[in-house]
Amino acid sequence: MKKKYIIAGNWKMNPQTVEEAKRIATQVKKVAIKTKKIETVACPPFVYAHLVNIADAFSLGAQDVHFEPSGSFTGEVSAEMLKSVGVKYVIVGHAERRKMGDTDETVAQKVGAVTGAGLQPILCVGEKERDSNGDYLGVLKNQIIASLGKLARKDVKQLVVAYEPLWAIGASSAMTPADVRETALFIKKVLSDTYGQEYALSVKILYGGSVTFKNAKDIVALGQVDGLLVGRESVNPEGFNLILKEIDGI
Repeated sequence: MKKKYIIAGNWKMNPQTVEEAKRIATQVKKVAIKTKKIETVACPPFVYAHLVNIADAFSLGAQDVHFEPSGSFTGEVSAEMLKSVGVKYVIVGHAERRKMGDTDETVAQKVGAVTGAGLQPILCVGEKERDSNGDYLGVLKNQIIASLGKLARKDVKQLVVAYEPLWAIGASSAMTPADVRETALFIKKVLSDTYGQEYALSVKILYGGSVTFKNAKDIVALGQVDGLLVGRESVNPEGFNLILKEIDGI
């Protein structure tokens, strides 16, 4: 089976109307359905999930989840709820959620809930700043290990890791492909040391942070990652479609 790249779009709290959400989904579907090398994942706000749950074009993703299966948690949704509406992937530990209070322990609980429901977590990790002496690697290692908690080895193959350095999110430019490749290899080593090489090699690594159609191909091809987690460009169907075309042409 040929390798498939994952291009996941995190819509965040956008767009503001159902009509605009329909337009984005419709426009992206026209290109996504024609790609041969890509699994396109759309992660809209919960209220728009039904608009992008189109099996022949997208895999449906969610932007967050609660770790409890049910109960008195107003405003939250469980992994089983997400599964029941067709969700396949769940973003966990995004920097914006961590900023709102998610700790590594909370993230680990969410990862466990997602894998327990048979879904695939897209675990977001990334350092706040990159120092010249390499201390950031220790920070990244500790975050990965803590965010996985006691994840069973058998569940590691469901895992996707999205490397999103905080300093690159919303920046004018992304990391260089060489730096992306170096960090992706480091993440694989951390996973290999923790779970064994066989399991670590099964984990797909995505990059996120100021991705555009201009840099997407180099990041994936030269950075040797398995795909992208796209933020602001994911609700710009013209730009997102160009990213899909670039990656499908690798």
